[in-house]
Amino acid sequence: MTLFILTETPAGYALLKAKDKKLLKRDDLASEAATAEGVCSLLKLKQFKKFESASSALEEAAALTEGKVTPMLANLLKDLKEEKKVSLAVADPKLGNAITKMPGLEISPVSDSSTADLFRSIREHMTSLIPGLLPDEINTMSLGLSHSLSRHKLKFSPDKVDTMIIQAIALLDDLDKELNTYAMRVKEWYGWHFPEMARIINDNLAYSRVILSVGMRSNCSNTDLTDILPEEIEGAVKAAAEVSMGTEITEEDLDNIQALAEQVVGFTEYRQQLASYLSARMQAIAPNLTALVGDLVGARLIAHSGSLLNLAKSPASTVQILGAEKALFRALKTKHDTPKYGLIYHASLIGQATGKNKGKIARMLATKATLGLRVDALSDWGAAGEGKGQEPTEEEKASVGVQGRALLERRLRALEGKPLRPTGVSIGPQGQPAKFDIKEARKYNADADGLEPDAGPDLLNGEPSNSKKRKLVEEVDESAASKPSSSKVAKQKIVAEPDSSSSDEDDDADDIEELEDAANEGDGKLIAKTKVNGTAERVPATNGELRDPELSTSSDKKKKKLEKEQKKALRAAKKAEKKAKKLDKESSSKKRKADDGEERKEKKKKVKT
Repeated sequence: MTLFILTETPAGYALLKAKDKKLLKRDDLASEAATAEGVCSLLKLKQFKKFESASSALEEAAALTEGKVTPMLANLLKDLKEEKKVSLAVADPKLGNAITKMPGLEISPVSDSSTADLFRSIREHMTSLIPGLLPDEINTMSLGLSHSLSRHKLKFSPDKVDTMIIQAIALLDDLDKELNTYAMRVKEWYGWHFPEMARIINDNLAYSRVILSVGMRSNCSNTDLTDILPEEIEGAVKAAAEVSMGTEITEEDLDNIQALAEQVVGFTEYRQQLASYLSARMQAIAPNLTALVGDLVGARLIAHSGSLLNLAKSPASTVQILGAEKALFRALKTKHDTPKYGLIYHASLIGQATGKNKGKIARMLATKATLGLRVDALSDWGAAGEGKGQEPTEEEKASVGVQGRALLERRLRALEGKPLRPTGVSIGPQGQPAKFDIKEARKYNADADGLEPDAGPDLLNGEPSNSKKRKLVEEVDESAASKPSSSKVAKQKIVAEPDSSSSDEDDDADDIEELEDAANEGDGKLIAKTKVNGTAERVPATNGELRDPELSTSSDKKKKKLEKEQKKALRAAKKAEKKAKKLDKESSSKKRKADDGEERKEKKKKVKT
């Protein structure tokens, strides 16, 4: 059985043929293959297939480590189909099993321990077996391929390293502590010489810069501080320097104080640079998490969990209380309420919520942050999918976080009872409606003009109403032209000026009844105009018909007289009842006053006794 050896190199695949069919069964194989001459006497190169590029070499090497047969390797092994009774020595057992499953290829792979010495000698004397390969080129190609393969295995990308975030946020916290310590030391030290300046300038960076530019306080009046301080604060500092109560210091003291002030300025500038670097790294590694909780809170969450992938694997409940482990275990031990938030408490969304809504917003924010973290860590463009998909834009990367934050802001405003911000196509980036242009001018609707329902006909005619006097006017117009004999025109005007007490509803009703009686006596159509409580109403005739005096009989007149007398009697009875009621009210009020006076007198007597 013919023996072939398949070996992979950084430059390509090499297919070697053994000169001895029983090469693997020899006991002296290791000693004979120890030198280049010995290896060349045992093996010969049958075929060599070179890799086209470094990327193709990486793909082939990655496929071999996973035990897969690539198209390039399959084309190389097709030449063995013509051979009969062929055995193929392979270094990886997984690759050997994959080769046996290839259709149309009858090869018995060999991948046991007997091939270890042979493959060790082949790798050592590769340049002797394959002509045209130089040792330096092989070393360079192997180094580059090993780095690429390691980067591929670790899913490494220089832009996706969360270790940089962990170190940066730790250094940022250390810088804050050191800056506070140094700034307080500078203020205490320089405060012996100029104590008033610490109360005027609150910014540590501006305070240190003033020390570096001024030096002794006697030079303050001659120093221009416009680049450091505003005009108002500059004037206050110069005025305080003239009347300062500080002690004098030497030049050596001032040199040491200025050296410390330089450290404060340098640390402050480096802290700003580090903060901008951290923000850029967070935007590149976890854009959705940054959009939801901010760069500093997101960096602390990643640093606390150890890596971005570990944080993405955590559930939302863990992300919510991450950083409050001591309080959690204490609450579980004492059977008290567990904490509602940890490091996520410092997010801006939770800071906007009131006390009763902080827990709800923390829970919802942790849920959205977990979804954003999984997109950041496990997407095609994320840390776990480097190179698998097309690189999207920055807006597309952070779309999950931006949408989640907008939803949480609306939910927070709803919980707080605040009006919701408008959303839609015409809404600007700040949540304000866009400019609205009126295309057509609105026309004035004249039909909408009208008076209030309590306005009378006097206002319609342009006459003002008079509430003090009320006139009952009755006019008898000439009857229709059907009766030429009735050529007389009777006009009666009845003017009634009631007393101040005539504003009651019963008096108004009596006046209307009198007007109706007077209208019944007239000949022809009667129209009555009256004003009741400042409003004008029209009272028609008795039957609403035109009456002819010639057609009326004496019996009708008698009936009318009887009706009038009855109505007058009723009105007199009503007036009598009103007077009686008034008298009763007056008498009852007098009795109450008398009783109150007696009670007061009795109380006074009791007090005196």
